[in-house]
Amino acid sequence: MSLIVTGATGALGRLTIEHLLKRGVPANEIVATGREVDRISDLAERGVQIRFADYADPASLRAAFTGATRLLLVSVSAPGPQRVQQHRNAIEAAGEAGAGLVAYTSIVNAATSTLRLAEDHQATEALLRECGVPFTLLRNSWYTENYTARLAAFLEHGAVYGSAGDGRVSAAARADYAEAAAVVLTTGGHENRAYELGGDEAFTLTELAAEITAQSGTNVRYVNLPEQEYASVLVANGLPQLHADALADADRGLSRGELETRSGDLRRLLGQPPTPLPEAIAAALRSR
Repeated sequence: MSLIVTGATGALGRLTIEHLLKRGVPANEIVATGREVDRISDLAERGVQIRFADYADPASLRAAFTGATRLLLVSVSAPGPQRVQQHRNAIEAAGEAGAGLVAYTSIVNAATSTLRLAEDHQATEALLRECGVPFTLLRNSWYTENYTARLAAFLEHGAVYGSAGDGRVSAAARADYAEAAAVVLTTGGHENRAYELGGDEAFTLTELAAEITAQSGTNVRYVNLPEQEYASVLVANGLPQLHADALADADRGLSRGELETRSGDLRRLLGQPPTPLPEAIAAALRSR
């Protein structure tokens, strides 16, 4: 058996490998791939196979995916036309390698989502349906880390800015999504299925601010802004315009309920509740 994890130099891919090891998969049956393989040299010391792979280089993908039994395709982080082509390269390489399953990290509610960020995921899901290789769609909602990583700024400014209104987001910890991916790679019955993954308790950004206030003792409020004004705030804080526009558009979708799921799929895959928001905030405050 050979389980391939793409994007292993990133946080989600790395966590998936850790969960595979925890589940008892022999290290030599795990293949960690990425462009900057020096960043995962410690995994090689633990017996994990390390292979160079670049989504933009089909030859490197074919070499990296040799012998694949199952493969986790972690989506390219940067949106744009090249993203779908790079996903196509990986899917075709997985098919040539004879992979029995490709699990793809998509976005929650991809079938109906109007988010700009969803467009590339929708195109990639279509490629998977056409390729003939069994697949699993891991439709992840937001990471809780999207918020806890900005905790210092929230506390400094006393505000969470956004344009999500009263919309609810089913955010879950990155480690929970990684564990779900490891479950799919190591158990049966996931072929040609789509899982809508997210936390059990969706929350509004007003509730997020209230939880930060309660735990930190610092008053933090939610400030709702028009979409373009929120994008301008993000740019003023150092984000590139394209990224800022995408995040502001995502808040528009959040306001419409497009990042919420009540499927319970993540809990069922994990066999336990995902990490709740209060626990995630408490951990982030402790690590400051």
